[in-house]
Amino acid sequence: MSDLSFEQLLEGSLKKIRTGEVVTGKVFDVKPDEIIVDIGYKSDGIIPKNEYTNDSSADLTELVNVGDSIEAKVVKVNDGEGQVVLSCRRLQAERGSKMLEEAFENKTVLTAKVAQVMSGGLSVMVDGVRVFIPISQVSDTYERDLEKYKDAEIEFELIEYNPKKRRVIGSRKQVLLARKAELQKELFERIEVGQTVEGTVKNVTDFGAFIDLGGADGLLHISEMSWGRVDNPKKLFKTGDHVKAFIKDINGDKIALSIKFPETNPWLTAAEKYAVGNVVSGRVARMTDFGAFVELEPGIDALLHVSQISKDHVEKPSDILKIGQEIQAKVVDFNGEDKKISLSMKALESAAPAEEETVYSDSEETTEEE
Repeated sequence: MSDLSFEQLLEGSLKKIRTGEVVTGKVFDVKPDEIIVDIGYKSDGIIPKNEYTNDSSADLTELVNVGDSIEAKVVKVNDGEGQVVLSCRRLQAERGSKMLEEAFENKTVLTAKVAQVMSGGLSVMVDGVRVFIPISQVSDTYERDLEKYKDAEIEFELIEYNPKKRRVIGSRKQVLLARKAELQKELFERIEVGQTVEGTVKNVTDFGAFIDLGGADGLLHISEMSWGRVDNPKKLFKTGDHVKAFIKDINGDKIALSIKFPETNPWLTAAEKYAVGNVVSGRVARMTDFGAFVELEPGIDALLHVSQISKDHVEKPSDILKIGQEIQAKVVDFNGEDKKISLSMKALESAAPAEEETVYSDSEETTEEE
């Protein structure tokens, strides 16, 4: 017969554990602030709420169920009351640290939910380890307001990993720049001059609009926005607008765009619309001492010489006309080759004996022979 007591025999049949060991057990009771686990030891394992989650307001009965299998690290073999203190968070943090170290060395792109938005950047949790993303590393463009990232899933790359100093720094900017470089390479491999492309207005300036083509921006210069005159690009485009254009030029990494498609050139049909003798309508666009230039349609201006404004003597166009005024006139000359059209309001005045009219170019300043 054995000299050992029943308690000694029972203890000898149970596994032995030590501080720092990882154990697996089954949950047999859950309270709002602690989890009780059967770990096959003479004492139960206890997981306090702060060793399971960093959410102080959490109710463990809503997170864990009786019968769940759980893995944890032994913090204390005896908490003074004969119970084994366990921690899920510390085990997760150790494994998270190892994973982050490998991710840092391999430049692995990680994904995590933003846990906190601060004035200086974003904080994310990766397997129990806090990673800080400075505001300068949040995006490849300047970010004023980081609130839009609250609770968002973001991708980032570790640019510093020093667990001893508790410095784990991430960069979303690096991921964005790397992807942009990849997209840019793909874009330049498939585009060519003359090709029609579609994109989104990214920014509008006084001299043009930058169009995001998906990998690179193309410049739609103010002179390429319309066949007519454009005074302010911001009146035509706003950020987010969808644009269809064609590539006018590629110079290195610069792409010049145009929406003045050749088939929409108004001069293609001008000969018929503005034939000599036709009565046309237009808007006074600008004036000089020798006449007014009338916009018949975007891209086509005609000269109304000062001598052709009225049968009465006109000293200067501004005495009779105003910028923006709508007028009717008769086409008295059409030169498609030089893209010049001459008009006459005088020709539409009351039917009087026809006078011999002289056609003037836009560079001449001549008075009418009465």
